[in-house]
Amino acid sequence: MRDLNDLPDLELALIQTTLVWQDADANRERFIGLLDDARGADLIVLPEMFTTAFSMNSAELAEPEEGPTYSWLREQAARIDAVITGSVIIEAADGSHRNRLLWAQPNGEILHYDKRHLFRMAGEHKHYTAGEKQAVFKLNGWHVRPLICYDLRFPVWSRDPHDTDLLLYTANWPAARRNAWNRLLPARAIENLCYVAAVNRVGEDGNGYPYSGDSQVLDYLGDPLLEAGDAEGLFRTTLRAAHLAKFRSKFPAYHDGDAFELKL
Repeated sequence: MRDLNDLPDLELALIQTTLVWQDADANRERFIGLLDDARGADLIVLPEMFTTAFSMNSAELAEPEEGPTYSWLREQAARIDAVITGSVIIEAADGSHRNRLLWAQPNGEILHYDKRHLFRMAGEHKHYTAGEKQAVFKLNGWHVRPLICYDLRFPVWSRDPHDTDLLLYTANWPAARRNAWNRLLPARAIENLCYVAAVNRVGEDGNGYPYSGDSQVLDYLGDPLLEAGDAEGLFRTTLRAAHLAKFRSKFPAYHDGDAFELKL
């Protein structure tokens, strides 16, 4: 593991909100005010499919790479001077549709991660192509691994082979399965010896499914640093690099982890 003692603390802002069903323009517009309130954060996290809500209508809703939301995120990241991330329905260069997390940096660069585990119970696997690569993004020296919603249920994919400091989940996780959400997130923090931040939405989608929120940030013990409950709004917390370094030094369980090869 790297020495984290000299890293700056990381300021997080999580936006938990309702989403306008399949209306990208309306959703981008309503996020502007929320982003204004997030000034001073290093990283701002939006929900999964934040421009449309969780829709299988990919043929009509997919934006091209470098389309309107790419441009909007570049503008907002530069304006707020923070990394902004969340997932969007994208038509990739090969013509496939992806549930793609975009990682927009203030310097204009956008990185991405494509959701690996597609939620077959909603038919997501019939409308989207699964990602094939894990990702690690660096922010002020921190190593951040992005994941999307259903990925949470698969511990091998979430397993840390990259010296991860923060596991980041963005989701549209229905209220009917909130117990799984609230139990799996602490497990991921504990088994990976890292912080976990998870953003969900609230309200009801166009198919009538309710969402209970439960956005949260957990420390490496699985204990909550932030719990949004079912409230709508902006939620902030600070991740302490020195605290993580101290815990890993006292409890270096990563030395005893099992080596494995991930085959897709």
